[in-house]
Amino acid sequence: MSGTLGIAVIGTGRMGSDHVRRIGTTVGGARVVAVADPDGDRVKEVAAGLEGAGAYTDPGAAIAAPGVDAVLIASPGPAHEEAVLQALERRLPVLCEKPLTPDPEGALRIMEAERRLGRRLVQVGFMRRFDAEYERLKELLDAGGIGRPLFLHCRHRNASSPAFFTGDMLISDSVVHEVDAARWLLGQEVTAVTVLAPTPTSAAPQALGDPRFVLLETSGGAIVDVEIFVNCGFGYQVRCEAVGESGTARIGDGHAMVVESGGRWGGEVVQDYTTRFADAYDRQVRRWVAAAARGRVAGPDAWDGYAAAAVSRAGLAAARDGVRTEVRLVERPELYAAGRD
Repeated sequence: MSGTLGIAVIGTGRMGSDHVRRIGTTVGGARVVAVADPDGDRVKEVAAGLEGAGAYTDPGAAIAAPGVDAVLIASPGPAHEEAVLQALERRLPVLCEKPLTPDPEGALRIMEAERRLGRRLVQVGFMRRFDAEYERLKELLDAGGIGRPLFLHCRHRNASSPAFFTGDMLISDSVVHEVDAARWLLGQEVTAVTVLAPTPTSAAPQALGDPRFVLLETSGGAIVDVEIFVNCGFGYQVRCEAVGESGTARIGDGHAMVVESGGRWGGEVVQDYTTRFADAYDRQVRRWVAAAARGRVAGPDAWDGYAAAAVSRAGLAAARDGVRTEVRLVERPELYAAGRD
């Protein structure tokens, strides 16, 4: 493929609109040629700011629109599978925001579609793999800089949760980021999940069950603990500390400008993920565009989406039943073998 990559963006909510802006202002070699959203007024408003872009309420129509070379999916999770499969029918590269699908069965159907094509075309939007701090930690661990990893201590905090947020989403929409990051950082699969819960915070609806403490066991014998607290009140924080046999490494402290004045010192705590991971989102889409133009995948693929969905299922069962729950994965297909382009 040569020239400018024409992209159809499916979903024009907060994430989709941010990607439309990103493609138009910070990502070279691409332009949005079609947008789709069930909200007809909103999709027309978004398309109005894009020269020559079509506005659609049907994702399939946007995917089939003239000039579409690739598809970016930012619609709600339950709608992902159908849109991904429609894109694969046209052999179009896809960047799909997490989750790839809400359940592992849907992800398996996507993997089967790719198997029939004989190539990988789907990338999943786990943007932490593109964050500079996470990349440095990955390089350190791969080089054995702190010896064999024993623990990952993860903290995932939001100032507040939106009204639609549910207890299940603590696992499937939030902790799933730590699931993918842990799998990637360690190069290991998650084999079991345990979920513990303190008395819920008074700052969240009682039914939400916020916060929770999630323990992940891995195939290499490491332990990952995740504090998920989506109504902490003070800001957005994502931290990760790796403990190895010969040292530790920590990222996410957020040390930028520190002000000392009036007998006090301090700094700013960012308030949401679009600020904390702005650069990671930019780098993710930029690399995806470059890879899609060459017919390749440049990040987490459909297997990673499937594994995350399988761990989420086990996590939801562990939270519901209050017991350690094993993760069941199918055998990894050759198409998704490590290092395969």
